[in-house]
Amino acid sequence: MSTPDVTVTVIVYNDAERLTRAVDSVRRQTHANVEIVISDDHSTDETPEVARRLAAEDPRVRHLRLERNSGGCSAPRNRALEIARAPYLMFLDSDDELPEDAVELLLAAHREREIDFAMGAVQRVRVDNGRRSTWMPHLVAERRTLDGIEADPRLLFEHLATSKMYARAFLDRHGLRFPEGIHYEDQLFSAQAYCLAKAFTIIPEPVYRWYVAPFAASEAASISNQRHKLANVRDRVHVQHLIDTFLAESGHESLREDKDHKFLKHDFRMYAGDLPYRDEEWLSSFADIVTPYLDTLTPGAFARLPRAERVVLQLIRDRRLPEARLAARGLGHGVAPRQVTADEQGRTYWGDRVPSSEWSRRELDISDLDLETRPFPSAQFRHEITEITRGPGASVDLTVRTYDPALRLPVGPQRATLLIAPARRRLRVPFRLSPVRPGIFEGRVHLDLAAAPLPFQGFAGVRHPLLRLEHQGLTHTGLLLAPLTFPALTTRVPHHRLTLEPEGHGPGRMQVRWQPLGLTARVIRPITRRLARPRLKRAAHLVTSALK
Repeated sequence: MSTPDVTVTVIVYNDAERLTRAVDSVRRQTHANVEIVISDDHSTDETPEVARRLAAEDPRVRHLRLERNSGGCSAPRNRALEIARAPYLMFLDSDDELPEDAVELLLAAHREREIDFAMGAVQRVRVDNGRRSTWMPHLVAERRTLDGIEADPRLLFEHLATSKMYARAFLDRHGLRFPEGIHYEDQLFSAQAYCLAKAFTIIPEPVYRWYVAPFAASEAASISNQRHKLANVRDRVHVQHLIDTFLAESGHESLREDKDHKFLKHDFRMYAGDLPYRDEEWLSSFADIVTPYLDTLTPGAFARLPRAERVVLQLIRDRRLPEARLAARGLGHGVAPRQVTADEQGRTYWGDRVPSSEWSRRELDISDLDLETRPFPSAQFRHEITEITRGPGASVDLTVRTYDPALRLPVGPQRATLLIAPARRRLRVPFRLSPVRPGIFEGRVHLDLAAAPLPFQGFAGVRHPLLRLEHQGLTHTGLLLAPLTFPALTTRVPHHRLTLEPEGHGPGRMQVRWQPLGLTARVIRPITRRLARPRLKRAAHLVTSALK
């Protein structure tokens, strides 16, 4: 057999259903001189049969089966490396795909000049709604060749091993292999590759299609989506220790702050968003695992974070765990704390006390948020639904509490409006917030979702109610947080099934879901979608113009 130009390793474990899609994406490559190694981590389903069939259909496909399950991605990749015949190597997971020109584009970058690896954009596809986005788009926005990671340490955020094509000689020269027996092996492998490479090229074209199932059931979730497992937390922290050791031993200690910032901004931030859904026992164990490691990070890495994220981190380190859960709700959405405290110097701190240590005062000092002086439309409030009572039909009665820690609202009742928009027109429900005590208001609102205006073709999707305040001719619109758990309401409105339920992730808002039924679903929506296609729109525009 002739020597292939590129070997693509497809790792798989108990994924017979999607393996063919992954392998076919490699077989369809515009650069056809490829070798495909299916590396099976001792699957127990029909994966071996599927792999053998694929190998029989195409001589470029080889099937490698591990003698025992390794429980991770490293061993199947390393075993495939041992038998790979090409001078360039790529890695593909069985639940993902390669765009048709991925091999051609990356190989061209290698042939333009001598580099150790080439990398391109990763296209993320949400399996629940089909939405597509680019992973870390600012890092792959333009074509460039870097002489080492020091030229742009931000690339440590792009730690995927699958978005790159490696020169085999580079991997062998440094003995670079995936660490076995641990998860998040990509992070260590990529950090080592970045640091050891003398030159690498970045191209802006998509070279990997990553299918993401963010809300998959626990037993089907990917490793990165198993954040509810404390072993998952330990694995992430363990890999960080290994990266730190490598940076120190390889003479790249100058990258430590950038790497620490990446851990705080990416890895820890993923757990922070889940904290509202964790119980006290889990939170306590989580703090036990992460706090010793947080204590080793460079101060500059913390200083580069938004204040809201620094607050959550410090509340965890101070073991103010219930408050950490509160602070984590609404991260990135400008949600205020329930309460703030000022010291004798006029500095404002998160929570009901002035922190005791100098470090805690620095991290929990939210004076820079300018809660008292920022323009009213961007002011920070906290709106929480404290009670949900089912009414007749598709209606609910809500008790809403608004926290105004900076005392921006005048004393007395406040005009408020509940907003929800399943289409262009909004349903507006005005109500009154009455003062409970300084900085806290409460009100009752009757929300009849059957009154929400829907388009003729119906609406399929999810919306979250918002709360709008009015003051001196200005308006402020903010998130409306709901109880994290409450019984779902399912009913029917014209031509739709409607479900009101907890969001179940993120800030934890009240979530309203519409699903078209009957003729709306079977006839009207398909016709409307066909008519909305760009080509038909252009044709209709031309006809309209000709008739004028």
